[in-house]
Amino acid sequence: MAVKIRLKRIGAKKNPFYRLVVADSRSPRDGRFIEEIGTYNPVAQPAVVNIDEEKALDWMLKGAKPTDTVRNLFSKAGLMKQLHETKNEKK
Repeated sequence: MAVKIRLKRIGAKKNPFYRLVVADSRSPRDGRFIEEIGTYNPVAQPAVVNIDEEKALDWMLKGAKPTDTVRNLFSKAGLMKQLHETKNEKK
């Protein structure tokens, strides 16, 4: 089973709003998920991203792969750098 961290759209038409979720890669975009780890509002000026950093790092250390968009959001929040530092500490 491949686990992904991806966006789940919950916004209305022409008003996108997303939840960052950990889900099985085989489940549909807006379908079942394992855990919610944050939100993303691209409409707000500036865009608002709320991430539970502890949960996100924990899932990535367990092998969950973020999608390209989520990876960009994590990079802007400094999470990818934190992940690499954590992995280097464990070696």
